[in-house]
Amino acid sequence: MEREEEGTFCVSAVDDMSGFIFCNRFRELYVPESINRNLCRVIENHNAMEEVRAAKEKREAVILPQFSCHHLRHTFCARLCEADVNIKVIQSIMGHKDIQTTMDIYAEVTGDKKKKSLEQVFNQMKLF
Repeated sequence: MEREEEGTFCVSAVDDMSGFIFCNRFRELYVPESINRNLCRVIENHNAMEEVRAAKEKREAVILPQFSCHHLRHTFCARLCEADVNIKVIQSIMGHKDIQTTMDIYAEVTGDKKKKSLEQVFNQMKLF
């Protein structure tokens, strides 16, 4: 309510959802290109400052790689998969029309997840 009174609330709606917290100066949702520009600026600033700090401290700089909001989306989906969220729920969250897209592209299996899943099966079966 306070944001509405200030005129800072987001006017955009997506799939019957509204009231988003982050919006641009036009009170619309950010577009990926805008987010990517900001991510690039933050990463470049961090890396520049880190190189100076590392040189002063005589250590190797910890440099962040460039990444985009799509990388963040991919990581979010991978974490959902690792947390055993139902694949149909993930499909809905990601907005994929076809479940095969979700399963083929995003539902990656990490080595650690594979190991834990097998351990869980073996424990349930009491084979080992």
